[in-house]
Amino acid sequence: MKKKYVSGIQYLLVFGLGVFLIWWQLRSLNKEQEEAFRSALKQANYWLIIPIVIMTAAAHLSRAIRWKLLMEPLGFNPKTSNTFFVIMIGYLANSAVPRLGEILKCTFLARYEKLPIDKLMGTMVVERAFDLICYFIFILITLIIQMDVAGDYFWQLVKPVFSSSGFGLWIKAGILISIIALLFLLLRYIFNAFPNNRMVQKVHTFYNHLLEGLKSIRNLKQRKAFIIHTLFIWIMYLLQIYLGFFAMKGTSSLGITAAFSVLTFVTLAMIITPGGIGSFPIFVAKTLGIYAIAYPIGIAFGWLMWGITTGIILVIGGICLLLIPVFNKNNNHESNISHPIQNI
Repeated sequence: MKKKYVSGIQYLLVFGLGVFLIWWQLRSLNKEQEEAFRSALKQANYWLIIPIVIMTAAAHLSRAIRWKLLMEPLGFNPKTSNTFFVIMIGYLANSAVPRLGEILKCTFLARYEKLPIDKLMGTMVVERAFDLICYFIFILITLIIQMDVAGDYFWQLVKPVFSSSGFGLWIKAGILISIIALLFLLLRYIFNAFPNNRMVQKVHTFYNHLLEGLKSIRNLKQRKAFIIHTLFIWIMYLLQIYLGFFAMKGTSSLGITAAFSVLTFVTLAMIITPGGIGSFPIFVAKTLGIYAIAYPIGIAFGWLMWGITTGIILVIGGICLLLIPVFNKNNNHESNISHPIQNI
């Protein structure tokens, strides 16, 4: 119970940060900027929302298929519809409580497809780790193609980490890695010292299943398809922003290289606050500022794109939450494991 209270307080603090950022953004605009902000939103071409919605839905569907590819080495073959449903439900949950969506995705899929949740968690860890690698690659590409513009801005953001004042961060990182290593060694000792203990056996089984899920990346049967879906997902994310530029007169002159920069920095915003609330428009405005886009226009564009992204998640995620029990109402199969796996 105490853990739930701590998690609740943490969420309220993060959500409160998002609300504060919204208030601060709107309050910091003077009358002239506020008028420019409202004018930009009034004159926006909202018809372009339709193709952006289609591209977003396509990216989410591709992510669902890619997750299925990670499950294949484990012998799992869930329905694509169920995988897509839980992906959207996960995004819906993450917009309210950070990281809750990752748990719900595995929980819902395990429930409706009768799959072991611990192995699903392993594949989810793999997917997130792979996404992180892709994100770093995307940052590198952005810096290379726009070293003169985005490079300087990015360096200003990360400079404190490498400065003497940021040295403490490296110490903390070292301590964290040491704690993780010690916990790993402690678990191995407990597994070997008390092999017959029921609780130890359960933890050991969960650990083995999680490890098996992590190893699924090495045994991918369709690696090319996995890479193609990954590229497709990031291309869709990029084109959403690029197409969004044309929705507003003040940003219509921006090119695809600017879209690279915006996507790079708004991804950080989605990490900082739940669903990027409050931080998303700020990161967009600051990024567009390096391309000589006025702050009110940048803020307006940020709010437009955040509204579209959040609206898609709320609408499609809510629909998926309603549809998943309907689609599985007559589901009488015992398991969606393509071949027998012992000791699951």
